[in-house]
Amino acid sequence: MESPWSLDPQLAADTVPVGDLALSRVLLANDANYPCLILVPRRPALTEFIDLEENEQMQLLAEIDTAARALKAATQCDKLNIAALGNQVAQLHVHVIARFRNDAAWPKPIWGVAPARAYDGAARDALLTALRQKLKIGGG
Repeated sequence: MESPWSLDPQLAADTVPVGDLALSRVLLANDANYPCLILVPRRPALTEFIDLEENEQMQLLAEIDTAARALKAATQCDKLNIAALGNQVAQLHVHVIARFRNDAAWPKPIWGVAPARAYDGAARDALLTALRQKLKIGGG
């Protein structure tokens, strides 16, 4: 019997739930340096995009599009970076990262440039509210 879906403990520790789309749990990374949504398909034992059925691949792409548009609208960022790396957390997840010309890593990748900076509670809550409205989903 296949085990039920669960969120990787590292992803849970490093994020705040935004809510659920049809396929994916949407999370906000706890790093105010680079506003980042993380989409995690709610299917057990996935590590690669190719592990999804074809219709689920199309659903995930549509949800990435939705999340990217919501993040861009909420942050007015200069650029979006979208990546599914999984080198530290094997569970399939996709980062949708808002980039700014004045961020600490610009124009290079964000990984390892600056230590994570926690959101101020009010700023995080305002961003979560804006994202939930744009994504048309309830709270996490």
